[in-house]
Amino acid sequence: MSRCTICPRRCGTDRQSGRKGFCGVPSQLYAARAALHFWEEPCISGRNGSGTVFFSGCNLRCVYCQNREVAAAHAGMPITLDRLIEIFFELEAQNANNINLVTPTPYFPQIAFAAAEAKKQGLKIPFVCNCGGYEDPETLRLLDGLIDIYLTDFKYMDQAPAMRYSSAGDYSFWAKRALKEMVRQCPEPVFGPEAGNTSGKIMKKGVIVRHLLLPGQVKNAERIVSYVYNTYGDSVFLSLMSQYTPFADTEEKYPEIGRKITKRSYERLVNFALGLGVKNAYIQEGGTAKESFIPRFDGQGVQKCGTIPVEN
Repeated sequence: MSRCTICPRRCGTDRQSGRKGFCGVPSQLYAARAALHFWEEPCISGRNGSGTVFFSGCNLRCVYCQNREVAAAHAGMPITLDRLIEIFFELEAQNANNINLVTPTPYFPQIAFAAAEAKKQGLKIPFVCNCGGYEDPETLRLLDGLIDIYLTDFKYMDQAPAMRYSSAGDYSFWAKRALKEMVRQCPEPVFGPEAGNTSGKIMKKGVIVRHLLLPGQVKNAERIVSYVYNTYGDSVFLSLMSQYTPFADTEEKYPEIGRKITKRSYERLVNFALGLGVKNAYIQEGGTAKESFIPRFDGQGVQKCGTIPVEN
């Protein structure tokens, strides 16, 4: 990381010396929360919950990000690689269905080491890479054989919103190539029983592509759904999300997305997917546009009991 090229931005920052790249973090691992999470897709959370580790920093920092506090690295505390491995086993001991690595991109090399070591030490549950989709496939190859499930965003097909909302006009270029590598590593979905739930099935291996519908961006969303389904068929699951929640400053600076999406817009997207023939998809119903999906980034589960959290 002395000249960081982990993500498509390739900003060249000397993170090894403690400097911060676009992602907002040095090479030191920072995490803001490590706990069971019940608001992922049903095949990820199940009844037992997903063992979620929220890492600080992000290579996108979208203006509408629900996890903006941790994405901007305003929340989180430093941990060692040994501590990260311990966290994996602590979450497994809580009967988590998987280890869910959220915004892991700035730390892919460290995560690859920690995941390999945890598997070597006997960790049994799957690893989930929960990322923004703006990934370099060459970096993703570090994770080959270590990540069992890719839970990735595909935010934009169009250049204009990608640049305006995420400062990444080349987003679709990289998202397509990253998805291809993810599917190469995990070509077919595999499901199995959930511990303690004889009727439940959870994903053990596979790829899920999430898309959060933004106000006024139905055509962009349709192009994404069309691309993913026409390229990968039902081997890739889609997750069409309606939970977009505008913040006060978003409404002020970006008035065109300063509102919730309409029921009609979301239904149009769902019907479009059905019309294409999509069978493997998750949709959201009811009042999902609220902040109940946003956990508290208070350091839960990050430090060992009895230690003092360190503010970043």
